Amino acid sequence: MFGVIVGETIEGELASFISYAFTFPSQFLVLVDSYDVFNSGVPNYMAVALALNSLGFKPVGVRIDSGDLAYQSLRIRDTFEKFAKEMDNVAHFSKMIIVGSNEISEETIASLNSQGHSLNALGVGTHLVTCKTQPALGCVYKLVQVNGVNRIKLSEDSNKTTMPGKKALYRLFGSEGFPLADIIQESKEPVPSGRVLCRHPNNEVRRVYINPKEIKPLQKLYVKNGKLVEKLPSIHEIKAHCDKELGIMRRDHVRLLNPTPYKVSVSEAMYQMMHTMILEHTPIRELD
Repeated sequence: MFGVIVGETIEGELASFISYAFTFPSQFLVLVDSYDVFNSGVPNYMAVALALNSLGFKPVGVRIDSGDLAYQSLRIRDTFEKFAKEMDNVAHFSKMIIVGSNEISEETIASLNSQGHSLNALGVGTHLVTCKTQPALGCVYKLVQVNGVNRIKLSEDSNKTTMPGKKALYRLFGSEGFPLADIIQESKEPVPSGRVLCRHPNNEVRRVYINPKEIKPLQKLYVKNGKLVEKLPSIHEIKAHCDKELGIMRRDHVRLLNPTPYKVSVSEAMYQMMHTMILEHTPIRELD
């Protein structure tokens, strides 16, 4: 684009919008912050949008990629609504889309929501594939049982010591309907009921009794002996399930800043079996 000013707008920007509209008349959504959002980008967009509208096409909207996204989106929405009110046959202008981008992250979204904005969509790129707070997800398969015999991996780092054996996992709900903790136990144990003792897997003094009002199993078998035994859910069903499960969590567990850690515990039997194996397989050092 050329940096030639016509009045308060950039001629090259207007030319590029016209060219884009000519090529994609039904998909006219353009970036308006290449030079100046309100002195060039939005006026040039509106000029082309009105021309498209007179030809029977409905312009889609704009994208902003820098600056104060919340403030800009509100001011752009106000412009759209004024045009829809004052011009003939442009009622749909009030519903045109405003897209925000520019390093969108969880923190950005939380900030936008707290301020108030008029964005219809957010373009998430870098932070979708690279989480800045935890940029890599390490996944390792660990063997926990061979021919029905439990196996354990030991490590100087207690977090890397595996929990041996085949397991069952349950979620315990309190009287207010929120999950209080998850409990991991040996698969051969009965479903927990009544007063449930929940133990920290590595700290013997951290333990609590829970009187759950509801107990929900968290595992479902989909593959057995290498064969699919249950139809896999669609991506939309997975998303809906995830949204539902997050919705029942206490807000302090899922808040963005300083969330309260959610407790994942082990049963008494699981704790004893695990620590018996740790003692059996940890060599005793000898000092001279």
